[in-house]
Amino acid sequence: MRTVDSFTDRPFTGNPAAVLLLDHAPPDEWMAAVARETNVSDTGFVIRETLPDADFRLRWFTPMVEVDLCGHATLASAHCLFEDGVAGPIRFATRSGVLTVTRQPNGSLAMDFPASPPAEVDARSAAAAALGAAVEWTGCTEDDFFLLALLADEGSVRNLSPDLSAVAELDASAVIATAQAGAGQGYDFVSRLFAPSVGIPEDPVTGSSHTVLAPFWSRRLARTSLVGLQASPRSGLVGVELNGDRVTITGRAVTVLDGALSAAANPSS
Repeated sequence: MRTVDSFTDRPFTGNPAAVLLLDHAPPDEWMAAVARETNVSDTGFVIRETLPDADFRLRWFTPMVEVDLCGHATLASAHCLFEDGVAGPIRFATRSGVLTVTRQPNGSLAMDFPASPPAEVDARSAAAAALGAAVEWTGCTEDDFFLLALLADEGSVRNLSPDLSAVAELDASAVIATAQAGAGQGYDFVSRLFAPSVGIPEDPVTGSSHTVLAPFWSRRLARTSLVGLQASPRSGLVGVELNGDRVTITGRAVTVLDGALSAAANPSS
């Protein structure tokens, strides 16, 4: 089992994910228990299976639930496999279809994900009350997982101190607060993500939220290639490129811990 910091090239920054490489599919209850034990925002379980269109199966668990898509744990899982000498591209069979990760010449990893453009909904008042800041626009993804809230400027996003109990009551599993970057920055937009209802008060750097942010900001800024900064205390940069109904999400990762479960914790015990 490894702990990998994603969307960074420096330890103790970015978003930590736990990664387990397994020869057989364990019981769901065991994976949920491991995720509670690791207590990071997401634990990725890479399972070696014979699959017609993928190289591995990948599942993601927060400390509370299994999720349909997790970017930083996908990045971490691919990083571990590349560390172990697996040749790319790597194809993962997941609850969101087959996701392909390619290692770029500069060492970064590019993940091919489905895009999730938000559709406008009238949730500005509720989102503003929960976030504690004025909200200019709100939109929700088709699966109702993400609620996106557009704020006035970068400072408004950085200075948020939301009421997490109120955030958990909103009609979405996760709330993305975002704004255009200030002038002269090396990124195009900023965001923060709060998901207390699935066990993540604030996620440090979220790959899956950028499947929402990429189409949103691509329309507003009239560009398909952008860079986002997730402005959490463990902030990280996320590259995005919109390709029709897909988005390429790019980042780096670094392994910080490498160990093994004890025999008593083995799923067959």
